Amino acid sequence: MDYQNLQIQHQDGIAIVTISREKALNALNAQTIQELRHFFGTDAPQQAELLGVVLTGAGEKAFVAGADITEFKDLSAAEGAALAQRGQEVFFLIERFPKPVVAAVNGFALGGGCELAMACHLRVAGEKARFGQPEVNLGLIPGYGGTQRLIQYVGKTKAMELLMTADIIGANEAHQLGLVNTVVPLGAEIETAIGLIKKIATKAPLAIAKIIETVNTYFEPGSAGFVKEVDAFGECCNTVDFREGAAAFLEKRAPNFKGN
Repeated sequence: MDYQNLQIQHQDGIAIVTISREKALNALNAQTIQELRHFFGTDAPQQAELLGVVLTGAGEKAFVAGADITEFKDLSAAEGAALAQRGQEVFFLIERFPKPVVAAVNGFALGGGCELAMACHLRVAGEKARFGQPEVNLGLIPGYGGTQRLIQYVGKTKAMELLMTADIIGANEAHQLGLVNTVVPLGAEIETAIGLIKKIATKAPLAIAKIIETVNTYFEPGSAGFVKEVDAFGECCNTVDFREGAAAFLEKRAPNFKGN
């Protein structure tokens, strides 16, 4: 795919994906959503040596300042529902991606931008980052998973407050609430995100994929998380990596995982 709104660089086996619509504060338009779908659904899964993905926004003002309102201000109910459905499908691709996806939040993460960050597995926030779901100011609600994922990270009581007041919170408060993993100085977001992925890359790749799968199961309605954990544990036991990890532990050496 010829990406127009995504800039993709590779560094030490890590894909750094930058949403590049700086003049629009990296707002999510239909083209950007489609490009994210193609990257996480087609391109990235074919990259066997990929260790993980850092997702960020161009410039210092915004990670993603929201969805592109100009594209949906005149939608019917059916068209609006279809728009939300497409966004949720793409964000599920990110959430379920079997390798770590880390959001490097370098500014405003509002509306769809906050939802995008929450779909990633981990979040690194620059000290000037700002988070919020201000959709009620427009007479809307979050449509890309915000009403569901925000509860997962900050709990129902605080999620209700943030969703209904449209308050925007800073990086430190987001960290205290559990919305982000760490807060770093401005400009250190990508480097820190890369460091997290490199640390995770020293672990068994199949086990990491199973961690992502089983943790996500906890939040899927009707899913039996404990059953999924039992099955995933058994599958890990039957891997070369487990035998290597056990041998390395007993031999007091670093393991050499191969991903099989």
